[in-house]
Amino acid sequence: MAPLFSRPVIRRTRSGVVVDLPEEERQVLRSLANDVASLLVTAESDDPDPSLTRLFPTAYVNRPDLDDEYRRLMLTDLSERHRWALETLVESSEATELTDEQADAWMSAINQVRLVLGTRLGIDEDMSDLPPTHPDAPAHAAYHYLSWLLEQLVDARGI
Repeated sequence: MAPLFSRPVIRRTRSGVVVDLPEEERQVLRSLANDVASLLVTAESDDPDPSLTRLFPTAYVNRPDLDDEYRRLMLTDLSERHRWALETLVESSEATELTDEQADAWMSAINQVRLVLGTRLGIDEDMSDLPPTHPDAPAHAAYHYLSWLLEQLVDARGI
C-alpha cells in the first residue's frame, strides 16, 4: 500500500516520539479506542463479543480443558493490559510528543483496534482493496490507515 503522507507523521527524537496528526485523526483514534474498550467489558462474560476473538485467541486448540484453565488464569490480566493501552491512547491523544511507554501503549491499542476491525470485516492476507462505493470501504480504509500508523510507530520506536 502506498504511504498516505509524503513525510512521516511519527518520528523519533532524543526525548521521545513526536506525533504530528491533525485533530480529526486524533478524534478517530479516540473514538475507535473507546469503542474497543467498551467491547472489552464482554471479554470475561459468558457471551463475549465475537470481534474480540483475535485479542483473546485460543491457547490450546486441541485441549479445551487446558484452554479453559489458561483463560481462567490469564483473561483478567490480558483484559487489564488491553484496557490500559486503550486508556493511555485516549488520555495522551492530544500529545505532540509521547514517552516511550505511551508510544508502546499506542502501538498496542492501535493493533487491538486493527484486530477487532479486521475480525469484523473478515480481513485476511488475501484481501484486496474494495471499490469506494462498497459499504465496507470506509472501514477498510480505517484498517489500512491504522496499519500504516502502526508501521510509523514501530519505525519510530526502532522495534
